[in-house]
Amino acid sequence: MQTTSLSQFNIPSPPPKTTILHRKTTSSRRLSPIFVVASTTAPPSRHQVTHSMPPEKIEIFKSLESWVSENILPFRKPAQMQRDRLRPAQKKGEFLQPIEFLPDPSQGPDVFVEEVRALRQHVLGLSDEYLVMLVGNMLTEDALPTYQTFVNTFNGVRDETTSSPCPWAIWTRAWSAEENRHGDLLRTYLYLSGRVDMLMVEKTLQYSIGAGSDVGAENNPYMGFVYTSFQERATFLTHGNMARLATKDGDPVLARICGTIAADEKRHENAYTRIIEKLLEVDPNTTMQAIASMMRKRITMPLHLMYDGQDPNLFEHFSAIFQKQDVYTSRHYAEILEFFITRWELEKLEGLTVEARRAQDFVCQLPRKIRRLENRAKKLESRQVKFSWIFNKSLSV
Repeated sequence: MQTTSLSQFNIPSPPPKTTILHRKTTSSRRLSPIFVVASTTAPPSRHQVTHSMPPEKIEIFKSLESWVSENILPFRKPAQMQRDRLRPAQKKGEFLQPIEFLPDPSQGPDVFVEEVRALRQHVLGLSDEYLVMLVGNMLTEDALPTYQTFVNTFNGVRDETTSSPCPWAIWTRAWSAEENRHGDLLRTYLYLSGRVDMLMVEKTLQYSIGAGSDVGAENNPYMGFVYTSFQERATFLTHGNMARLATKDGDPVLARICGTIAADEKRHENAYTRIIEKLLEVDPNTTMQAIASMMRKRITMPLHLMYDGQDPNLFEHFSAIFQKQDVYTSRHYAEILEFFITRWELEKLEGLTVEARRAQDFVCQLPRKIRRLENRAKKLESRQVKFSWIFNKSLSV
């Protein structure tokens, strides 16, 4: 297994700007890449910086509300469509409700039982490594309360009442409602499969939501929307790779589930990517510096504080499985960054301040540094680790 460490870049963390909360949020143990983690070293324990965006910038987001209504809200999908368009096959790219992919009790007990048997038969071809990755994906999707809370910390775009008519708030609630289906679908599929210890999975979810997340966005929507853009693209790629492996392992239903979730994530990525494009248009200096700030901190998986009550290094161990299965690695991280450099045309930005030009240079050169580091990575000796999610079976990490 190859490992990398972005800490070797000697990238300094930005200085605190405003309120600082003294709290250690992550350990310094060595981690493998997963989802949006680009290094085998956890982000260093850091002070939490809050409310770093100058108050006057809030007016920019207020002025964009009509633009959000016209350009972001159309990315929402309806809660239901005509059933005859969905059964027996669903149109590619559409994702409605989990029951459309699962054994449906409304079809009668005999049909339901037969569909469950078919599901369990297909799952027999999946490896234990695949199941660990699928549980990890499910937990990441199912920790939605953490993510909605995260977005609602952003100054200028938060949902002030939990039912605000502000377009920013409408999008956040709609996005959350759509994301909620991912966890529901994967959890039910895993439950029906009979191949994972649901008690340990559920414990992990409770511990993890309770632990929360610290990705360093500082209540700042510039940084926050950079993070969500990167995160959505990372999950799009991850679920897509999981669909590929499910097809290879003989589970076409699960392949369709993962592929459809990937399409959902791609649509959400497009929404958040468009927000950053707009911010680069109206406030290029602040936006460019926000992109660099998040890259210096390293984009971190939102569930990096996961715990199952047994393994204090669970995140490290489950991340290593993704690395070994080539589902998400440092290479993918570099490719995502290259994608956004091209999509946002960062190399072409002109008229920037000195600070923003430095940020531009840093971000545009970073993919090459990551690739050089990956090429120099040392192979580590594999070791056996027990995973509570699969009844304490041991896997090589």
